[in-house]
Amino acid sequence: MGVVRTRAVALLGMDGSIVEIEADYSSQLPSFVIIGLPDAALGEAKDRVQTAVANSGLELPSRRLTVNLSPASLPKHGSGFDLAIAIAALGAAGKIDPTTTEKVVHLGELGLDGRLRPIPGILPAVATAVAAGIETVMVPSGNAREAELVPNARIVPVASLRDAAIWHGAQLEPVAVDPILNSTVSVEESRQIDFADVVGGTDAIEAMVVAAAGGHHAMLLGPPGSGKTMLAERLPGILPDLDVHAALEVSSVRSLSGMAVGDRLQSRPPFEAPHHTATAASLIGGGSRNIRPGAAARASGGVLFLDEAPEFNSSVLDSLRQPLESGVITINRANAVAHFPGKFQLLLAANPCPCGQYGARDSECTCPPAARRRYLGRLSGPLLDRIDIQLRVERVTTAALRISTEGPRITTAVAKTRVQEARAASKSRLEGTPWDRNSMVPGSWLRGSKFRLEPNRTRSLDRALERGGITMRGYDRVLRLAWTLADLEAATRPTSDHIGRALYLRKGIM
Repeated sequence: MGVVRTRAVALLGMDGSIVEIEADYSSQLPSFVIIGLPDAALGEAKDRVQTAVANSGLELPSRRLTVNLSPASLPKHGSGFDLAIAIAALGAAGKIDPTTTEKVVHLGELGLDGRLRPIPGILPAVATAVAAGIETVMVPSGNAREAELVPNARIVPVASLRDAAIWHGAQLEPVAVDPILNSTVSVEESRQIDFADVVGGTDAIEAMVVAAAGGHHAMLLGPPGSGKTMLAERLPGILPDLDVHAALEVSSVRSLSGMAVGDRLQSRPPFEAPHHTATAASLIGGGSRNIRPGAAARASGGVLFLDEAPEFNSSVLDSLRQPLESGVITINRANAVAHFPGKFQLLLAANPCPCGQYGARDSECTCPPAARRRYLGRLSGPLLDRIDIQLRVERVTTAALRISTEGPRITTAVAKTRVQEARAASKSRLEGTPWDRNSMVPGSWLRGSKFRLEPNRTRSLDRALERGGITMRGYDRVLRLAWTLADLEAATRPTSDHIGRALYLRKGIM
């Protein structure tokens, strides 16, 4: 039959590449050779393919079979190439119509009985195929619902290699088999928690609204029991729903992580809260050959919450500095560079000292000054300089509890409406630019001729810069906060009051 070709997809981070699978038989001693830089799992595909073909009622010739994965210089990993290799081999053997194989991308892992197993990363793999102009993608039945989420894709779900061969023209009778379904849990519904549950802490709640409205990073410093975790858990609830592009990106990261996507894209912003023992690889992502996304990538489009932030390893925290600036997570390896989305909102929570009581009105701190400085010193200056809102929160007093119980409370629904209105205002102002939130706007643009504020409005901010109270990066971030405060109050431009409040939010832990 000559050389028969089909297609598969090799993923490196969120980026995919089309791989051409070539199969050819030669008149030599029987053997099965895979070339083209396969990893160990892919190298074992020959045993899975041979057994699955035999158990599917088909047969491969007793000759030398060479399978080439092109481009040969691109690293390939995983078992998702099994189906493509089997289809190419059957086409070269004349068991199926070879004219149909080249127009289809095949994805899936083979079981020894011939059934197809679901694989992770099916969503970005199908999106890669469609972007390359290949609309027909054959996937395992367990991945069908996830694959169908990609627009303009023609998905062919098959439960077994026998079904795939029949689709390609093999003269076989269909045999019903139980498809192997994804064993991972589906998308979890967000818990119904409300800002109305937070007693007191009006300033902190308002800070969370400002953070959500502008997409600003925030840090809450306070003693245990001051409500830092309650505030953090409720922040995703007031964020707007994800647009189609962001939802596809978030769902693709879930797919790469081996988490089930379900039958719809994730429309709500994700929330990730890794434990303080997390390593850099678990937070940012990593791996030697198969590079997987970490918690920061899974939080893209939503909130990354680091509770007890000073307890994290300093090098782990500093690994977030580059994604906070660029919005992209880059993982470098000797043979590859992987990219993941990193557009998350960082929310830090910290106690003021090891015992947690420093500055509390109702308790006495037992930590020496050196211990307090050393504890918060684990949060590096360059990292804190990238945090827009830095606010101190206090425990609720009896008076605040009585007022909160008797008076009206801020609800999540009300806060979400305010956030949506503020984002609509900023989006309208930023129309025609690459940005849609105030936190994304560079300081040079805000200090430009069109949006530059008058000196009498920025007097307090200029004075803080002159005295060394803030850096130039901090100056720009205060301007961004001021614009968000103005958007929340439907003001056309920030006033000196907005600048002062933004400066307070920036330096509230001092």
